[in-house]
Amino acid sequence: MTEITDFDALREAMAENSGQPEGPARNARAEELLAAAEKLNVPLAVIEALGHQLKVYNYSSEKGKMFVPFARLLRMWDERPEDFDEYETHSLHWVFKWVSAGMLDQPHVPLASIEKWLGEMEHRYRLAGYSERAVRSAEHSVATHVGDVARAERAYAAWLAADRDSMADCHACELHGQGWWQAEQGRDAEALELWGPVLEGEYTCAHEPHTALASSLVPLLRLGREEEARANHLRGFRLVRAMESMRGAYAEHVEFCALTGNEARGLELLAERPAYFTDDGQPQSKLDFMSVVALLMDRLTGLGLGDRQVPGPAGREWTARELAGHAREVALALAARFDERNGTTHVSERARSRMARQPLVERLPLGVRSVRPAPPPAPAAAPVPATGQPDLPALLAEARRLSDTLRPGAVEAWAAAAAAAEGAELDPRDRAEMADHEAMSLGPEGTRLFERAAALYAEAGDPGEALAARARGAYVRALAGDVDGAVAAVTGPYDEVLALYAADGTGIRQTASVVMSRARILTRRAHGVEGDPAALAEAEAAVREVLALVEGRTGEDVRLAARVAEARAMLGELAGLAGDLERAAELFARGAAAFTAAGLPWFAVEYEARLASLAHHLGDMTEAERALRAALEHGGAQLEAPGRAQLHLQLAEVVGGRGEAVEAARHALEAAHWADEAGESATLGAWARQQLGGFLLRQGRWAEAAEVLESALPDLTAETHGDGAVVQTQWWLGDCLSELGEHRAAAERRLQAAEIARHWPEQHDHATLAHLAGESLGQAGLAAEADQAYARAGGLWRELGNTHGLIRSLRARAWLVLRAEGGLGEARGLMADAVRECETALEAAGDEESRQQLVAELGHTHRQFGDLLARSAPEDAEGAPFREVFEEALAQVVRAAQVFASLGDGALHSRTGAELTAGRLEADLGRPADAVARARAVLAAYEGHGGAEAADGDGEGEVVRARRAEAEQLLRLPAERPD
Repeated sequence: MTEITDFDALREAMAENSGQPEGPARNARAEELLAAAEKLNVPLAVIEALGHQLKVYNYSSEKGKMFVPFARLLRMWDERPEDFDEYETHSLHWVFKWVSAGMLDQPHVPLASIEKWLGEMEHRYRLAGYSERAVRSAEHSVATHVGDVARAERAYAAWLAADRDSMADCHACELHGQGWWQAEQGRDAEALELWGPVLEGEYTCAHEPHTALASSLVPLLRLGREEEARANHLRGFRLVRAMESMRGAYAEHVEFCALTGNEARGLELLAERPAYFTDDGQPQSKLDFMSVVALLMDRLTGLGLGDRQVPGPAGREWTARELAGHAREVALALAARFDERNGTTHVSERARSRMARQPLVERLPLGVRSVRPAPPPAPAAAPVPATGQPDLPALLAEARRLSDTLRPGAVEAWAAAAAAAEGAELDPRDRAEMADHEAMSLGPEGTRLFERAAALYAEAGDPGEALAARARGAYVRALAGDVDGAVAAVTGPYDEVLALYAADGTGIRQTASVVMSRARILTRRAHGVEGDPAALAEAEAAVREVLALVEGRTGEDVRLAARVAEARAMLGELAGLAGDLERAAELFARGAAAFTAAGLPWFAVEYEARLASLAHHLGDMTEAERALRAALEHGGAQLEAPGRAQLHLQLAEVVGGRGEAVEAARHALEAAHWADEAGESATLGAWARQQLGGFLLRQGRWAEAAEVLESALPDLTAETHGDGAVVQTQWWLGDCLSELGEHRAAAERRLQAAEIARHWPEQHDHATLAHLAGESLGQAGLAAEADQAYARAGGLWRELGNTHGLIRSLRARAWLVLRAEGGLGEARGLMADAVRECETALEAAGDEESRQQLVAELGHTHRQFGDLLARSAPEDAEGAPFREVFEEALAQVVRAAQVFASLGDGALHSRTGAELTAGRLEADLGRPADAVARARAVLAAYEGHGGAEAADGDGEGEVVRARRAEAEQLLRLPAERPD
């Protein structure tokens, strides 16, 4: 570490330390810098080092250390105020607010001392000529802390009534504090209105909108504004994640998870910050944190997960139940210390109320991967006492009602009846139906049980239903893969039931069941020999036999109506196998409509989903969207999680394809949620999250998109999802991080994506990603790395024959090397190369459109060349060498204006911009008449752009106004400059 020997070196070191992450390391460095300042024997150096120490303590978990350096600063002020410059005088008064707030957060500081300090602050502010605004704000904090609502309301009113001056907190902090008070009093809508400008980014500071986003979560949930709460959680948590001093705001995000069914994410948040369990530097934020830890652990325990291992204080393992007790004990002990200091019970009451909060939303999907913890299996039910036997006849009647009408839950109802019938005397018919439905629940494993059901039906005197059970058994053989065996097994029951039906020995329902089973089996065989005309014809004949038997004879029998609907859909399936996709779509639609008309919409879902896929393939997006929406509606509560996830994901794609990013994001969010519920987080869930991130990105919701995309990336693999999905996700994430100002991280993502794309046959994406990585590296201050990335991109653009990309990479490199000492020569060379590449491409341009584009590119290159040369000279540059550079810059800008002029009105704004730049350069070179002439030429060019066009709020009007204003200013320059 370099020794600090002068004041400038000290200031440089303090500035560097200010840019380090919050925490003990930064605080320790501030202490070292104070020691170094004391050796310089410069009073102002010590004052500035103490101020720096105060700042880093305030923005850390060691706020309690502020009081000693502040007391020393105050003493120095009282003894020798002349040692303080204007900035440090202001800073000394400014940190009064930090210290007063810091005292409130420390229960060992007596309340009387805090009140005395408040009076001291008021006295000193009055002497310095400051408004009461900051003092009343501090008084409001004291009153709210002790629970004195009447005094708090008076102070709040006085705070707002006092004039804003240089001692008032920034707008963002003030609005946060005012909104917090409104929310604390139950006025959530008023709070959110106050926070609006902060949440929307109109007012920001070091800790805003971080705290406002966190504070808004519970009020938004209470108002039912769940979408905004979700967005603010994703945005806000990203801001506070790396800031050690924001334990209180972090706690509000954990609380949000506990109140929205996102317990698993709450545990992830706790695991990220183990030090928050034990850091003692700010007792108030520790109280807040431990209160919500207790809330989350109680929630887990209430879900039956009290014995689950959870993150907690280091040194031992914790279960949710154990941590709940520990956190509650710590929180209440801290609250008791505050109350003892304050002489009230307010802090303890508030902590207990917070720990007792109940969920505000059963489950609020967030889009990030976080599977709800599954409760342990329920213990087996105790045997029902003899005096409380279930009503078996009622159970049987309900089971028959459900199965006869094809209602959901029929199989489960029969299982309940069978359990209740254990040991009871039943007739063969009852036992047959129980066996039949148990076999249905077993799927391919139910073959033997179907045979038993058939035997029982026969014993009960129902030979038709016996044949139907045998046919069902044959079909499950086909489902198990033995299609040929199934065909052989169904032939006997089929022949027998037709003969029996002809002799009036059974009914149409039983006959239709056997005929449908045969049709299903033959359709399955047609799938296995796809394209075989004979198999398709035989299957179609079997399906049409069902229709011939049943159609027009269904009456009120929903079972028969279902046969008709299924047969229509099966014909669609066969049409699809035959390659007639339009016919298949039509038949699927008819089958689905028939199920719905029969009052069985849940059976329509499968065919609506197939119809949607066909419509998508055929390019009929309107029909695809209609079918997907119908499938979701008709599936209702019966739709299982995997199917629901698939439908929402497909609908997101369709809706997003017509530009509706907001609705598409909602469907992608639902898809991610249901994929997690289905246990498919790493497969379907990753797809959904990737799509959700893209739709959020299209809306400019950068922070939310980044959180979602980062959550998707660990599960996205080339093997499962394809390397294209991985590259696209990294690309999108790089775009988000770039917009958020996280340029180094953006560069890493873009380089990772470029490395994958490097191996693709088509190299355009590789070139684009390398170029974008160069942008991010340059913005991150990594000039050498940025130059390498741009050079890589330039080589690729050259190979691809993309002159525009090549020229832009050369220009970008020129600007980069200009920053290096002595870099003007290399920068000039790169810009010259860009001009030559453009001129060469122009000579070879094969069509007018390409030529026009290259002319525009040449104009921009000359313009940037001129700007680069002009900016290479210091502001106070004088002498012949700098004059030569300005002359060269002027020549390039004049050439740019000429090139743009050749493009006519389409490049008017580019031409006038170049003209104005040339005018300013001519003014700097002492040629006021030439500068005035250019300004007048610009004004003349816009003579036809007056009135409403220039006054409206569109981009065109803005440019016109700006150009005119610049020209008017340039006209005044000669008069303003001395001879």
